[in-house]
Amino acid sequence: MLDMALEQQLDERLKQALKEKDTRSADVVRMLKTKLSERRTAKGFSGPVDDALVLDVIGAYRKQLQKAVVEFEKVGERGAAQVAQLRFEIEFCDRYLPKGLEETALRALVQERLGALGITDAKQVGRLVGDVMKTHKGQVEAADVKRIAEELLKG
Repeated sequence: MLDMALEQQLDERLKQALKEKDTRSADVVRMLKTKLSERRTAKGFSGPVDDALVLDVIGAYRKQLQKAVVEFEKVGERGAAQVAQLRFEIEFCDRYLPKGLEETALRALVQERLGALGITDAKQVGRLVGDVMKTHKGQVEAADVKRIAEELLKG
Protein backbone atom coordinates (compact mmCIF):
# COMPACT_ATOMS: atom_id res chain seq x y z
CA MET A 1 0.00 0.00 0.00
CA LEU A 2 2.79 2.44 0.88
CA ASP A 3 4.53 2.28 -2.50
CA MET A 4 1.31 3.40 -4.16
CA ALA A 5 1.07 7.13 -4.96
CA LEU A 6 -0.97 9.06 -2.42
CA GLU A 7 -3.62 10.04 -4.94
CA GLN A 8 -4.16 6.36 -5.77
CA GLN A 9 -4.29 5.55 -2.06
CA LEU A 10 -7.10 8.07 -1.69
CA ASP A 11 -8.97 6.53 -4.66
CA GLU A 12 -8.60 3.06 -3.11
CA ARG A 13 -9.72 4.37 0.29
CA LEU A 14 -12.82 5.88 -1.33
CA LYS A 15 -13.72 2.57 -3.03
CA GLN A 16 -13.21 0.72 0.26
CA ALA A 17 -15.29 3.25 2.21
CA LEU A 18 -18.15 3.02 -0.30
CA LYS A 19 -18.06 -0.76 -0.23
CA GLU A 20 -18.17 -0.72 3.59
CA LYS A 21 -20.88 1.98 3.58
CA ASP A 22 -18.50 4.15 5.64
CA THR A 23 -19.99 7.48 4.60
CA ARG A 24 -17.87 9.55 7.01
CA SER A 25 -14.61 8.36 5.47
CA ALA A 26 -16.03 8.56 1.94
CA ASP A 27 -17.03 12.19 2.56
CA VAL A 28 -13.55 13.14 3.75
CA VAL A 29 -11.89 11.49 0.76
CA ARG A 30 -14.32 13.19 -1.62
CA MET A 31 -13.54 16.54 -0.04
CA LEU A 32 -9.78 15.93 -0.36
CA LYS A 33 -10.22 14.92 -4.00
CA THR A 34 -12.24 18.09 -4.62
CA LYS A 35 -9.51 20.23 -3.01
CA LEU A 36 -6.90 18.42 -5.09
CA SER A 37 -8.82 19.01 -8.28
CA GLU A 38 -9.27 22.70 -7.36
CA ARG A 39 -5.50 22.94 -6.90
CA ARG A 40 -4.86 21.12 -10.18
CA THR A 41 -7.12 23.50 -12.13
CA ALA A 42 -6.02 26.65 -10.28
CA LYS A 43 -4.82 29.51 -12.44
CA GLY A 44 -1.08 29.38 -12.86
CA PHE A 45 -0.74 25.77 -11.72
CA SER A 46 1.66 23.67 -13.70
CA GLY A 47 3.75 20.73 -12.82
CA PRO A 48 3.08 17.23 -11.60
CA VAL A 49 0.45 16.17 -9.14
CA ASP A 50 2.91 14.31 -6.94
CA ASP A 51 2.79 13.15 -3.34
CA ALA A 52 4.23 16.49 -2.17
CA LEU A 53 1.29 18.34 -3.72
CA VAL A 54 -1.23 15.85 -2.32
CA LEU A 55 0.34 16.23 1.15
CA ASP A 56 0.19 20.00 0.79
CA VAL A 57 -3.53 19.82 -0.06
CA ILE A 58 -4.23 17.44 2.85
CA GLY A 59 -2.21 19.65 5.21
CA ALA A 60 -4.04 22.81 4.10
CA TYR A 61 -7.42 21.10 4.55
CA ARG A 62 -6.38 19.86 8.00
CA LYS A 63 -5.48 23.42 8.97
CA GLN A 64 -8.94 24.60 7.82
CA LEU A 65 -10.55 21.87 9.92
CA GLN A 66 -8.57 22.89 13.00
CA LYS A 67 -9.71 26.51 12.62
CA ALA A 68 -13.30 25.30 12.27
CA VAL A 69 -13.01 23.20 15.45
CA VAL A 70 -12.05 26.32 17.41
CA GLU A 71 -15.10 28.17 16.04
CA PHE A 72 -17.52 25.33 16.78
CA GLU A 73 -16.11 24.83 20.28
CA LYS A 74 -17.01 28.47 21.02
CA VAL A 75 -20.73 27.70 20.55
CA GLY A 76 -20.54 24.89 23.10
CA GLU A 77 -23.20 22.19 23.08
CA ARG A 78 -24.74 23.28 19.75
CA GLY A 79 -21.40 22.74 18.02
CA ALA A 80 -20.60 19.40 19.67
CA ALA A 81 -21.71 17.18 16.76
CA GLN A 82 -19.79 19.36 14.32
CA VAL A 83 -16.67 19.25 16.49
CA ALA A 84 -16.83 15.44 16.63
CA GLN A 85 -17.09 15.25 12.82
CA LEU A 86 -14.23 17.73 12.35
CA ARG A 87 -12.00 15.80 14.77
CA PHE A 88 -12.78 12.61 12.83
CA GLU A 89 -11.70 14.37 9.60
CA ILE A 90 -8.52 15.73 11.22
CA GLU A 91 -7.57 12.24 12.41
CA PHE A 92 -8.30 10.91 8.93
CA CYS A 93 -5.95 13.51 7.40
CA ASP A 94 -3.29 12.74 10.03
CA ARG A 95 -2.98 9.19 8.67
CA TYR A 96 -1.58 10.58 5.44
CA LEU A 97 0.55 13.41 6.80
CA PRO A 98 4.11 12.97 8.02
CA LYS A 99 4.34 12.95 11.79
CA GLY A 100 5.25 16.34 13.22
CA LEU A 101 8.43 16.81 15.15
CA GLU A 102 8.20 16.74 18.93
CA GLU A 103 9.03 20.02 20.69
CA THR A 104 12.45 18.74 21.84
CA ALA A 105 13.38 17.52 18.35
CA LEU A 106 12.21 20.81 16.85
CA ARG A 107 14.19 22.77 19.44
CA ALA A 108 17.34 20.75 18.59
CA LEU A 109 16.76 21.30 14.86
CA VAL A 110 16.31 25.06 15.30
CA GLN A 111 19.43 25.22 17.49
CA GLU A 112 21.44 23.32 14.87
CA ARG A 113 20.20 25.50 11.97
CA LEU A 114 20.86 28.72 13.91
CA GLY A 115 24.49 27.63 14.24
CA ALA A 116 24.76 26.36 10.66
CA LEU A 117 23.35 29.59 9.23
CA GLY A 118 25.35 31.73 11.64
CA ILE A 119 22.25 33.57 12.84
CA THR A 120 22.76 35.56 16.03
CA ASP A 121 20.19 38.31 15.57
CA ALA A 122 16.40 37.97 15.86
CA LYS A 123 16.07 40.13 12.72
CA GLN A 124 17.41 37.17 10.72
CA VAL A 125 14.89 34.64 12.03
CA GLY A 126 12.91 34.80 8.76
CA ARG A 127 15.88 33.25 6.95
CA LEU A 128 15.95 30.40 9.48
CA VAL A 129 12.19 29.80 9.19
CA GLY A 130 12.51 29.60 5.39
CA ASP A 131 15.42 27.18 5.70
CA VAL A 132 13.62 24.86 8.13
CA MET A 133 10.31 24.95 6.21
CA LYS A 134 12.12 23.91 3.01
CA THR A 135 13.48 20.74 4.59
CA HIS A 136 10.62 19.94 7.00
CA LYS A 137 7.48 21.07 5.16
CA GLY A 138 4.41 19.50 6.69
CA GLN A 139 6.27 18.45 9.83
CA VAL A 140 6.58 21.81 11.55
CA GLU A 141 4.64 25.05 11.82
CA ALA A 142 6.50 28.21 10.80
CA ALA A 143 5.16 29.99 13.90
CA ASP A 144 6.70 27.34 16.18
CA VAL A 145 10.07 27.59 14.43
CA LYS A 146 10.01 31.38 14.82
CA ARG A 147 8.98 31.22 18.50
CA ILE A 148 11.72 28.72 19.40
CA ALA A 149 14.37 30.61 17.42
CA GLU A 150 13.49 33.86 19.18
CA GLU A 151 13.60 32.13 22.58
CA LEU A 152 17.00 30.60 21.82
CA LEU A 153 18.41 33.89 20.56
CA LYS A 154 17.27 35.69 23.72
CA GLY A 155 19.12 32.99 25.59
